[in-house]
Amino acid sequence: MEFEAIIGLEVHAQLLTKSKIFCNCSTAFGAEPNTHTCPVCLGMPGVLPVLNKKVVALALKVALATHCKIARYSRFARKNYFYPDLPKGYQISQYELPLAEHGYIEIVTGGKPKRIGITRVHIEEDAGKLLHDEAEEDVSYSYVDLNRTGVPLIEIVSEPDIRTPEDASEYLKNLRSILQYLNVCDGNMEEGSFRCDANISLRPIGQDGFGIKTELKNMNSFKNVQKALEYEIKRQTNILDGGDKVIQETRLWDAAKGVTLSMRGKEDAHDYRYFPDPDLVPLAVNDKWIEETKKTLPELPDEKRDRFIKEYQIPEYDAQVLTVSKSMANYYEECVKLYPSPKVISNWVMVELLRRLKTDDREIEECPVSPKLLARMLEMIDDGTISGKIAKTVFEYMYLTGEAPEKIVEKKGLLQVTDQEELVEVVEKVLAENPKEVEKYKKGKTNLFGFFVGQVMKETKGKANPGLVNKILRKMLL
Repeated sequence: MEFEAIIGLEVHAQLLTKSKIFCNCSTAFGAEPNTHTCPVCLGMPGVLPVLNKKVVALALKVALATHCKIARYSRFARKNYFYPDLPKGYQISQYELPLAEHGYIEIVTGGKPKRIGITRVHIEEDAGKLLHDEAEEDVSYSYVDLNRTGVPLIEIVSEPDIRTPEDASEYLKNLRSILQYLNVCDGNMEEGSFRCDANISLRPIGQDGFGIKTELKNMNSFKNVQKALEYEIKRQTNILDGGDKVIQETRLWDAAKGVTLSMRGKEDAHDYRYFPDPDLVPLAVNDKWIEETKKTLPELPDEKRDRFIKEYQIPEYDAQVLTVSKSMANYYEECVKLYPSPKVISNWVMVELLRRLKTDDREIEECPVSPKLLARMLEMIDDGTISGKIAKTVFEYMYLTGEAPEKIVEKKGLLQVTDQEELVEVVEKVLAENPKEVEKYKKGKTNLFGFFVGQVMKETKGKANPGLVNKILRKMLL
């Protein structure tokens, strides 16, 4: 029997506020354990939470950017469960009355756009963090860091519209890009400010109902999400083909072993005993607030991509890559302002620059080659100071040192050879050393012309002016 996957994603995104959702404690990452805490976020008796207005403002931006319907009236609830990193014994979240519902974002799959529905966007607080020590003498320890307790989150729950692991990865990339463009979340998956849980079930192709789902946790990269879903599809297929039933459970992804491991039985909503939080009044959002928020929305990734295609006349693929992040798009546009050849810039950014950034695991913000340096280097190609081939060497040095291209060319002796007499001597030498090829060329094997150009460039270590080399060769091969 053939099965299809039904995938839904739950994304937790940490909002970029300086203080926590219900108190004044700092949200800064990396502080000493348990130093960013107070009686409110620790849930001490007698304390009262006070809602941070900026949390709502940022959540509204996300709701509007994902085409959600915003509730004029929403409510906070207590989600009860007991875990060492949850000091109150409950998490303040939203349940039956969330901030926003019924939205969508679009992804491109197989060259075609596909709409993925968003069930809800709601506000909640984060829990703390457990740190596990290696076992010593058969005894292991877990330490609790409550700095993260009370950090503001939004949870974005997708509809079960995703059918492949590749589409799941694409959805996450698009969603993170939107959050970064809005400047509401930094999207750092390693630090946990953008986290994903995936729900996956299988059903026979053609069947309408859903199968029994498994929840996957502990995935800190797009690649891990995709690999975990691929593994789970194989695991569940083997179970169903064997005549057994999939168990509803929560499983962890072990990236080192490439497998999912059972963690616990999957809870249902009633297991959490949700009820309205008596310490927080309902949240009211009026039309004026919504309209004011709409005016603050920036140009979002899809809009920017379409503008790049129209304004800069670059291919859709180029525009898609260049608008993945706001910083990348800004870098590209700054380059084009300085050197108005959009496709040339696109090629250099996508091929040379992104290759180096990927190798070094760097973001565009960390790039040593500024738009000004890249534009100046391209001008040096145009004015004949360096060749296109030499430019790649210059770029490498710029990337490693951050130095200006003029300084690198002078220091490394990379000036282009444009002296005609000097190049004539080189061409004569190349032709003299390859008499058989010259004879074949003159008998009609004209595709050898590229061979001669290559030999001249080799002799000059890539410094020869290609146009001048072509001109001299054509004249001397007559």
